[in-house]
Amino acid sequence: ITPCPLLAAGLRRRLPAPRRLRGPLRQSAGVTAPKKTAICSQCGHRCRGRYDKRTCRARDLSAGGFRIYVQFERFRVHCPRCHSVFVERLDWLAKNPRFTQRFAMHVGALCREMTNTAVAKAERLHDSTVKDLDRIYMQQQVARAGRPAPRAIGVDEIAIRKGHDYRIVVSDLDRRRPIWVGGKGRTEADMDLFFAALGAKKTARIQLAAMDMWKPFRASLRRHAPQARVIFDKFHIVRHLGDALDAIRRSEYRRLAARDRAFIKGQRYTLLSHREHLSLDGRRSLAKLLKANKRLNTAYLLKESFGQLWDYQTESGARAFFTRWKQSLKWQRLTSYEKFTAMIDRHWDGIASYCHPENKVSLGLVEGLNNKIRVLQRRAYGYRDEDYLKLKIVAAFLPPLTRSAEKDPL
Repeated sequence: ITPCPLLAAGLRRRLPAPRRLRGPLRQSAGVTAPKKTAICSQCGHRCRGRYDKRTCRARDLSAGGFRIYVQFERFRVHCPRCHSVFVERLDWLAKNPRFTQRFAMHVGALCREMTNTAVAKAERLHDSTVKDLDRIYMQQQVARAGRPAPRAIGVDEIAIRKGHDYRIVVSDLDRRRPIWVGGKGRTEADMDLFFAALGAKKTARIQLAAMDMWKPFRASLRRHAPQARVIFDKFHIVRHLGDALDAIRRSEYRRLAARDRAFIKGQRYTLLSHREHLSLDGRRSLAKLLKANKRLNTAYLLKESFGQLWDYQTESGARAFFTRWKQSLKWQRLTSYEKFTAMIDRHWDGIASYCHPENKVSLGLVEGLNNKIRVLQRRAYGYRDEDYLKLKIVAAFLPPLTRSAEKDPL
């Protein structure tokens, strides 16, 4: 059917004139005028006027499953103090100018619980971008924690890769967090780097130092902080005692005939564990083993009683207990235990320091720190960037950052 031209023309005349559905936004009376000053990002000086400007875009927090970007104008100023041209400083913008500060905090908070690859996949970012934002987050954590001034420190080493490649970790035992990771090994020169970074004034405040019996650590401490008392790590001493007990177990296994070896085989960790930590089957196996071998029975009882050494409140009481414990070794033919007592005599000053009430600090942090570092390395399958690993270790024990109106005005 052919439409009537008059009707079509009439319909066209009745259509309203085309107009914009939404007009331009009118500036209300409450809107402030454009800014006339900008802060130099180099020195913080407030500059009047601008050198030039450009339109930038930064990614903000997502909402409703959509990625949100903030578009803004950013000035460049000719700073009279720096005598050069620099971009202006915006507090709500992260150090990476393609992201806002709160988005960098969001990514950094995710990296505390997730791997960088998982965060990159969830936020649709590149792995290197996630690493940069996580670094910004951790640097703010360390800056808010402040510079350390420890009273009691714990010193230990960690292996960052295979081949005896060690780094020294120094922790604050009162605040229960690591404060320095560095060096290229575990030599005296590597330990000197920590005291150089801490400074002579704060080094003079150190009163206690918990460490293992590694001579380079003690030599560096005596040279830089002679006023500090050395406390040898309890867990390292107990480990040496466990090694001595295991040497006795192996010697007894070799000495006995094949028929009598059945009680000893596979019972290493049963002997090294405390009795209260064993299961019902473990306690039965332990009772059967100690009943079958008198020498292992004596060695096990001596190992269990040695832990009372750290319960004494005076050095004289601890020394009297150790003398009685050493006398119990007579006529027992426990050669590895005799070597262990000789080692304790050589390092008695560092062991007796723990008996004083003012030196009763928690020593479990030093070993627990190593376990957490291994978890960080295993979760990321290792770190190629060593500086990033050091920052990760220090920030892992700090509280997460919180939203602040002053730092995040958006």
